[in-house]
Amino acid sequence: GSHSAVKLCRWTKHQLRGRGGCYKHTFYGITSYQCMEATPSLACANKCVFCWRHHKNPVATEWKWKADDPFEIVSEAVRLHVAMINECKGVPGVLEDRWREAHTVRHCALSLVGEPIMYPRINEMIGELHRRKISSFLVTNAQFPDAIRTLRPVTQLYVSVDAPNRDALEEVDRPLFKDAWARLRESLVILREKKQRTVARLTLVKGYNADDLAGYAELIALGEPTLVEVKGVTFCGKSDASTLTMENCPWHHEVEAFCKELAAKIASDHPACPAYEIACAHKHSVSVLLARVDQLGGAVIDGQRRWNTWIDYDAFHEKAASDAPFGIADYVAPCPDWALFGAAEDGFDPTDTRLYKKKKNGKSR
Repeated sequence: GSHSAVKLCRWTKHQLRGRGGCYKHTFYGITSYQCMEATPSLACANKCVFCWRHHKNPVATEWKWKADDPFEIVSEAVRLHVAMINECKGVPGVLEDRWREAHTVRHCALSLVGEPIMYPRINEMIGELHRRKISSFLVTNAQFPDAIRTLRPVTQLYVSVDAPNRDALEEVDRPLFKDAWARLRESLVILREKKQRTVARLTLVKGYNADDLAGYAELIALGEPTLVEVKGVTFCGKSDASTLTMENCPWHHEVEAFCKELAAKIASDHPACPAYEIACAHKHSVSVLLARVDQLGGAVIDGQRRWNTWIDYDAFHEKAASDAPFGIADYVAPCPDWALFGAAEDGFDPTDTRLYKKKKNGKSR
């Protein structure tokens, strides 16, 4: 289409070669080599300092373009994605059985670039994904609360919480909207109305937004999301649009410590808020997952809580296709031992083989 895009994620290529899946594989049980990364809108209302697209895409506060047909967008995205999968045939390490299975798309990450809910026919697009039995992981920058309110059920709805206070939000997101802080807060309030899984996604950037725990705790209490994903920012190279360097990237142990402190801060400052605990971690992505104990927590066995953060995708599609209301409990699945926080695998699926590259000094990392 004229305003959409699709890209082959590096984790898709990793898992095709048996070298491990993305954090969504560890946290939620997706098959990374059957996941399509796409967006129906290249435009966004923010110019975030950590945007990996280096601000080559358009920015706007409203939709200004002719809207392409949602069914054509999905059809073309799948076609192009499968074409890129085809090109992986014969690449050293690609596993034949996975390559064949990868031709069937099972998941869609609507997070490639831009703001997907700016697209005025987003609900029709999501409906078409679900009709094809493709799960939907939709990420919004929390600047269009009305669109969030009218959004149809998705497999998992993310709201980016990029800063803990108004000043930090202005510095990190560089929003076009003058009332960006109010829009973020309203978006979080709307999350409480959703009956399906919701996520507050935090991207930690040292020197910008990694200090105000009380501010983050207040925002989490405002939205009471099912999950809180916390990820250390990834350095995407030098850009004239950003001054970030490797010094702004947290280490995994720092993200773990932040999450422990955040869970404790929520409990101490907002006792009426549901309790959160660390459920999973994916060290390779510098990502840690906090989950609501009341919605996804299981029994504690030998000091280790079991979690139901994985998703029963067949159950979700069955519920989404019906007219009956459904909720989080209708499509949960147990998380395997290797994906739990504290496991020796650090979130790496043991059925795959991790590749350790050599540094210039000859040491592995």
